[in-house]
Amino acid sequence: MAVGGGMIIVTGGAGFIGSNLVAALEERGEGPLVVCDKPGAGGNGRTIAKRRLDAVIEPAGLPAWLAENAGTIRAIFHLGATSSTTETDARLLARNNYRFSMDLWRWCAAEDVPLIYASSAATYGDGSCGFDDDGSSPALARLKPLNGYGRSKHLVDRRIAHALAAGGARPPQWAGLKFFNVYGPNEYHKGGQRSVVATVYADAAAGRPVRLFKSCDPRYADGGQCRDFVWVGDCVVVMLWLLDNRQVSGLFNVGTGTARTFSDLARALFAALGQAPRIEYVEMPESMRAHYQNFTEARMERLRRAGYAAPFTTIEEGVGSYVRDYLSRDDPYR
Repeated sequence: MAVGGGMIIVTGGAGFIGSNLVAALEERGEGPLVVCDKPGAGGNGRTIAKRRLDAVIEPAGLPAWLAENAGTIRAIFHLGATSSTTETDARLLARNNYRFSMDLWRWCAAEDVPLIYASSAATYGDGSCGFDDDGSSPALARLKPLNGYGRSKHLVDRRIAHALAAGGARPPQWAGLKFFNVYGPNEYHKGGQRSVVATVYADAAAGRPVRLFKSCDPRYADGGQCRDFVWVGDCVVVMLWLLDNRQVSGLFNVGTGTARTFSDLARALFAALGQAPRIEYVEMPESMRAHYQNFTEARMERLRRAGYAAPFTTIEEGVGSYVRDYLSRDDPYR
């Protein structure tokens, strides 16, 4: 059985969202804190270099570590995954994203430990079925993710929905979080998977134009494609709220509930730098056009009905903080 004040485990704790969560947990005085991640993750560990951790465990060693420490664990935040949307190795995705997640689900159910895990807005595919975080099996069956990463996350959501409907064992609290377009500090190691803000900051700061894709859909202007851009700090606040509210379980979107354009995002970046906007629009690669999402917007009613009342950060506020407090500094890490 879990005990109050016990250890908190964050898988993927050296990653982007995970390292921000670990920092916030430390700031709140939670812990002991345990990170499960691969060696060299997070820019060779730079994302967690400032943290006071009780242990850092490789994913392969987690089952044995859990067996040795059963009864001392307060909660598990499962944020670790193979997260590249261009990954094509189905076996790798099945092992790292599906089987690992379901193994943790079964362990948390058996040991009475809350489990909060990362799903993804990639499960919504092209958005033609909407962005409603209905966690029922029939609703989930309608979604069609466009890539292997999204399918692996969706498979976890569907397997959990099936287990719940069948009355199977479950953790005392569980929450799957469908993160939308997250941006903020500690994402620098993600390469082509970084947010647009992190990707174009160097050009904007150097006085060069920011390049955005032209639209391939007449309903959207160049740069008018929309995303629900969510500040990583808001994602962390949602997770901390769940930690404090064990009565809340379910599948929830984590976005702002308001779609903004890529041009809006670029203008927010230039405003944060005190510069006039300089934006160029370039052709979208042919390989991206067939499956490109022109619009994403999280429906947030379920999380609100569950009791979450905190406001979400606008891109003007979030990008301003990102530039001022991180990107413009010699040490941009949280």
